[in-house]
Amino acid sequence: MWVKICGNTNLEDAQLAAELGADAVGFVFAASKRQVTAEQVAEIMPYLPAQVERVGVFDTLDAEEIATVALKVGLTAVQLHSGVDEKLATQLAERFTGGVRIIQTLHWAVDRQAQAGANATSAATLTSRLGAETPTAWLTAEIARVARLGVAERVLIDSKVGTAAGGTGVAFDWDAARAAFASAPNGVHLIVAGGLRAENVAEAIARLAPWGVDVSSGVEASVGHKDPQRLAQFIHNAREAVAP
Repeated sequence: MWVKICGNTNLEDAQLAAELGADAVGFVFAASKRQVTAEQVAEIMPYLPAQVERVGVFDTLDAEEIATVALKVGLTAVQLHSGVDEKLATQLAERFTGGVRIIQTLHWAVDRQAQAGANATSAATLTSRLGAETPTAWLTAEIARVARLGVAERVLIDSKVGTAAGGTGVAFDWDAARAAFASAPNGVHLIVAGGLRAENVAEAIARLAPWGVDVSSGVEASVGHKDPQRLAQFIHNAREAVAP
């Protein structure tokens, strides 16, 4: 089970996540309570083990901005948090030429406000355009669209609550999403995020059988600061969980 610890804002937390066995650490460059700058992350990078993936989370649609930050600080992957923008993903793939992975985020709207205002392209609008009548059908169609585009082998499914597109501590409907997770084409790795914590990560893995898990607020002592005990327990429970 691939484990990513996201929302890191300082060296101590990122190092601890790596020491405890996380496969990846994430840094949020998008607007967030956990937002960091390229300068802050550049200072952290030299102290992380070489094998640990360094993921930057972006909500901008400016490919040049994303690429500049990624290459400046030494990211190994960029996570696109603004919905599927085929032009952006293609531009980045051409710029990175395989040197930096692309993770595409898809958002499961858990309330009506999120459905109505998600990233200027509401879940309801996308549902209508794709001919999908339910969130599950919409997610299935979007996963297939990412697969056809062929530039992001990893797809992260996160909760959207109101206008917040991550770090909310709220889980989406795992039972409803089951069919969408099962529909992923070969070669597409699905990552579950949103509302995960040590107490429920094994359940999420058992229900959804994801390739990976991603946590931010669920292992914090306070916003932007990790709790060592929660972090250790989350990684342990994720590793010990058994998918169907």
